Amino acid sequence: MGFERFTQALRAFVPRSEILLEEVPAPQKLATYAFAFSADVSNGLLGDEEDEIASGRFVVLHEPGGQDTWDGEFRCVTFVRADVDPMMQEDPQLPEMGWKWMLDSLTSAGCEYVAPSGTVTRIASSSFGKLSLRSDEAEMEIRASWTPLISDPTEILKHLSGWCTLLGEIAGLSPVPEGVTAITASPLRARR
Repeated sequence: MGFERFTQALRAFVPRSEILLEEVPAPQKLATYAFAFSADVSNGLLGDEEDEIASGRFVVLHEPGGQDTWDGEFRCVTFVRADVDPMMQEDPQLPEMGWKWMLDSLTSAGCEYVAPSGTVTRIASSSFGKLSLRSDEAEMEIRASWTPLISDPTEILKHLSGWCTLLGEIAGLSPVPEGVTAITASPLRARR
């Protein structure tokens, strides 16, 4: 089963309309094979009202024969970032909630995986001097990795779908109801 079949399946994935996936260069020294997406999440509005509310990166690594620390031949590595309400940022449970969102997103997509690990970071910024007119800002970042248990290239799509669910969750998007397909303008842009 060649890695190219996995990349073809990933390139064919269509996220919900607020999420723009873009193929980007993957890290070269972590595994023999790698594939990566960056994502921008918009508020779904058009024109001047559109605003980026979250972003992230999703990387699939493949090492034939596996790596001991992965517990398998594949590894998904991700980073997501979103602005959060400053009051939410002060909640001491925010890191635990972020980690739960990550695991629940994978579970809700039907993913099978082992060896999840990661960090959840809260960032608060206050502006001073000439920037003092800006409001205080708060962000949440989740950096995570897990080993997907997959035997077929299409099974990696569950992991990408779960990651897109996480992006929507951290961005505060309304869930897409069960059985409803989100309308998408363009499924993927490839960076050349």
